[in-house]
Amino acid sequence: MEPISTQELDVLSETFRLLGDPSRLRILLHCEDGPKSVTDISETLDLSQSLVSHHLRLLRGARLMTRVRQSKQMFYEISDHHVGDVLLEMLSHVREERDHGSLAENVTSPS
Repeated sequence: MEPISTQELDVLSETFRLLGDPSRLRILLHCEDGPKSVTDISETLDLSQSLVSHHLRLLRGARLMTRVRQSKQMFYEISDHHVGDVLLEMLSHVREERDHGSLAENVTSPS
């Protein structure tokens, strides 16, 4: 692997910081199978539309999501397969840990 630049490291760090919010993760995973409207995301995930819009703005700013216009409505989707692949791989990793009974042992809360 080629060396990582300071700028790349900063972007990567900020991306993982954004992914540290459970609501943002839920939004990303909900949109993994295709574009969703703010209303759909809000109702399905039981989040206010203003909160969903706020999270979508941050996720779009980090290039994790894009918006697509269909007629007069905007839909949001994961920006590319890399984002979806990383999320699904991490979910698979978490479920693997859960299935082996060691999930609670490995999760630590911040001090």
